[in-house]
Amino acid sequence: MVRITEQLIRKRSEHNELIIGTLEELSLHQEDIECIEHIGSWCRELKILFLQSNLISRIENVHKLKKLEYLNLAVNNIERIENLEGLESLNKLDLTLNFVGELTSVETLRGNYNLRELYLTGNPCTDYAGYRDYVICALPQLESLDGVEITRTDRLKASKDFRVNRARIVQLELKHRIDRDEQKVRVEESLREQEESVKDLDEEQRATQFWQQKSEHCPETRNMMAKYAKKGRERPEVGVGNGEKVPQRTLKLFAECGRPYSLNEAKIKFEFLDEDDRYELNLHIYKFLDTSCIEVDAQPNYIRATIKGKVFQLALKDEIKTDESTCKRSTTTGQMLIVMPKLNPQNISFREPEVYSKVRRDAAAKTDLKGTVDYKNIIKKGGKSAEINEDEIPPLI
Repeated sequence: MVRITEQLIRKRSEHNELIIGTLEELSLHQEDIECIEHIGSWCRELKILFLQSNLISRIENVHKLKKLEYLNLAVNNIERIENLEGLESLNKLDLTLNFVGELTSVETLRGNYNLRELYLTGNPCTDYAGYRDYVICALPQLESLDGVEITRTDRLKASKDFRVNRARIVQLELKHRIDRDEQKVRVEESLREQEESVKDLDEEQRATQFWQQKSEHCPETRNMMAKYAKKGRERPEVGVGNGEKVPQRTLKLFAECGRPYSLNEAKIKFEFLDEDDRYELNLHIYKFLDTSCIEVDAQPNYIRATIKGKVFQLALKDEIKTDESTCKRSTTTGQMLIVMPKLNPQNISFREPEVYSKVRRDAAAKTDLKGTVDYKNIIKKGGKSAEINEDEIPPLI
């Protein structure tokens, strides 16, 4: 069983400098957590809490989170909505793909007057006849159910047969409870028989047989799936003869000739702009990642950014001026812009300074060149002035 510890919460609060007392957003998804504990006492300022993809079977110990606005409990083992009355600021609740069969338990949310969005998609209760009309009428403060907007017409239609609809849903809940009790006995017996049949097999063969067999969709099966998945992650590396371990793949940043490779181990989005005089690289860094977890190294023929140990490297066609390169990060979006001037700019057009152009225009304006030119009478014909003095003609060289 995975417990919620102080170390785990601090690990997930890097964007808040590991301070949990003022933490406003916390993500504890895919940790195989089975019980909600300590969060209400340690993180009173939380506004967003992600607990999806765990093994939580009961909603509890969250009544102290008075500022919580969004609670995500999707893909867990919850069968009943409860213990959420103290969440005064709750605006959105996501219970997608759980096992909620007691639909009337949504009435416990009537006191959450700020609740506007509720998601119950993938729960057994959504198959009940009149499910949507009942929830709309039971929770008049809702504006959206399962991602679909609730209109005034929907409310009027749902309010007409609310009592009859609720009585029918109570009967369906009773039937679901009986089926669920029978399922528990059936699944428990099936798991016991399976354990008996694989007791002589090794761990790998047991896992293979488990993943190949058919199973029922229920919390018990989901717990077993998490158990075998965890064993698969913890399984030691397979040897290559005589107990030798498979060598881990080493990250290559350069070719044998020294040419840098381009790679994106961090798997982040980016935009690269190749201008005549500079390169511009825009990295879409995670918004809440602290800048101290990022290292940038600009070299003449490549740029490298190390993000929490993951390398992003880009080979450059032209050499850059490393001493004039700049790196800036947005405090709003978290994106990082790296500008790298080229050492030898190409196709740069040098325009004449505006002051010289103005002087030339002024000089041209002073000369009177208006009107037509009489090019036929440039040299006058006849008279002594028109005679050519041969002594003034320079000799040919």
